[in-house]
Amino acid sequence: MIFALSSSPHRGARYRIEHELEDGTRLVWELLDTAPADALAVEVDVPGEGWIARLDRVDFPVGGIAHRHVHPGPGIRRLVHGELTIDRGDGAPRRYTAGDAWFEGADDPVLATASDLEDSAFVRVLLLPGEWAGKRTIRYVDPADEVKPRLQTATVLLEEPLDL
Repeated sequence: MIFALSSSPHRGARYRIEHELEDGTRLVWELLDTAPADALAVEVDVPGEGWIARLDRVDFPVGGIAHRHVHPGPGIRRLVHGELTIDRGDGAPRRYTAGDAWFEGADDPVLATASDLEDSAFVRVLLLPGEWAGKRTIRYVDPADEVKPRLQTATVLLEEPLDL
């Protein structure tokens, strides 16, 4: 199945979440059988029933850090404002600016560092096993990071069963 993020819906979507940003930008996350040319599209495995889709927003203050962590399901993110540097541990950190989108797979360890000059925020849709409904999904790779201050805040905007 193809998980995609674009600015307009596509025919034949098995599932769709639409969200409008404060500036009027329309975002559309979909599960499709084929990858559209006008979207960030990634093949994902969503096995059977019992999964949920969660749309949320994560806000970082200036210089905020989300220590190396994972999530139990894949997600596509889009930076709303500011800058984030995502370090996947492969020696090639990537800097994202407003409007950029990226995919993180289930259990992909990442370190996210926000801009030193301005607040930063992204929106995302995560595809999650049902047992994560209503629960915080961030899990730190180093248990010592669990007790460090969390400067980023996540706000759930929508969570619903993934009815395929």
